[in-house]
Amino acid sequence: MKKIILSSLVVLGLSTAAFAQAATDFATVDADASGGVSLAEAQVAWPDLTEEAFTAADTDANGDLSAEEYDALVAASAAPAVPAS
Repeated sequence: MKKIILSSLVVLGLSTAAFAQAATDFATVDADASGGVSLAEAQVAWPDLTEEAFTAADTDANGDLSAEEYDALVAASAAPAVPAS
């Protein structure tokens, strides 16, 4: 399942270089300190983040990224793209 999510993020066109440059810690991106990162908050940190990529990272589909989901999104953006077999 994680491979599907990671592959989806790569396929959805996240630019690793741009994403990595803007990456910051969860608490900073969670500007309203709600304990979750909304799409709007995430797009402040990463203007190129698409709604589709955010939705793919939101594995519990509650509309916010938990710290764990956020960390997975950051990790996926830093991973090199793996060619499809």
